[in-house]
Amino acid sequence: MTSAPSRDVGGETLRQPRKYVTLAARRRRTAVVAWLFAAPFVISFGTFGVIPLVSSFAMSFTDLRVTDIRTPFAVNFVGLQNFIDVLSDSSFLNALRNTLMFVIFGVPVSLFIALVLAVMLNSLGRRAATFFRVGYYTPVVTTIVAVAVVWRVMYQDDGLINSLLASIGINGPNWLADTTTALPALTIMAVWRSIGSSMVIFLAGLQAIPMDVKEASSVDGAGAVQQFFRITIPMMMPTILLNAILTTTGFMQFFDEPFVMTNGGPLESTTSIALWVFRQFQWGNYAMGSAAAYVLFAVIAVFALIQFRFLRQRT
Repeated sequence: MTSAPSRDVGGETLRQPRKYVTLAARRRRTAVVAWLFAAPFVISFGTFGVIPLVSSFAMSFTDLRVTDIRTPFAVNFVGLQNFIDVLSDSSFLNALRNTLMFVIFGVPVSLFIALVLAVMLNSLGRRAATFFRVGYYTPVVTTIVAVAVVWRVMYQDDGLINSLLASIGINGPNWLADTTTALPALTIMAVWRSIGSSMVIFLAGLQAIPMDVKEASSVDGAGAVQQFFRITIPMMMPTILLNAILTTTGFMQFFDEPFVMTNGGPLESTTSIALWVFRQFQWGNYAMGSAAAYVLFAVIAVFALIQFRFLRQRT
């Protein structure tokens, strides 16, 4: 322990009193510094996140339209009428059906392909795994508009996909102009684009499994298939749950693909809830759009609860 500083006064040494900082003062100073660093994020999140969220929720219980922007506090309170109108609107119900079909078929296929790719990459060497991981993840970081434009060209009558089908004697359909193939075509593109992020998460979960567990099962006579279903899958359940929730949430907010590739057509066969909400705001129906957005939030919450209940019991 260092001694207190001293000074000579008239030939005598006097010790200066030591200054002690209490624990409470030190905590207060640390808290002030922490809040100063967090202040930019807190202010921006409150301004562009919390305030719009609360405002839109309040807006969904009013009859606010674009003509009421100058007098937003003079609108009428309508209660749950907007939610009733949304749930009884045939075009919204059609958008809800399209979104559910997109999620029900797209999410399982995306997770399955991502898990298979992750298992394959986990068995490769580090350099080869890194190379393929970058290749599969590239569509995720590519601008969705650019990806959608490229796929729209591929889906044309004389595009790459129909040319490949013609090479084996199959007459390809007009993918984006047919009501029976437009939504599956968008689902295929969305699955191709989303498997990269799911694969990276699955790969991290696979690499976190202790090797001694697999070695012990090999000593006990377990084969590769038994190890996968009896060890890998059970220990990967938290990762599978995380991936399922993230992928489902992303697919439920299905917007960019139909907006760029089909504009919701043909005959609203690819209109999603997010696109329907966007159109309500575009047409000035702010209250209806807000109510539909919270209906979408409720649907996402229900899917998340179902996944938690089904998958968390197996973790």
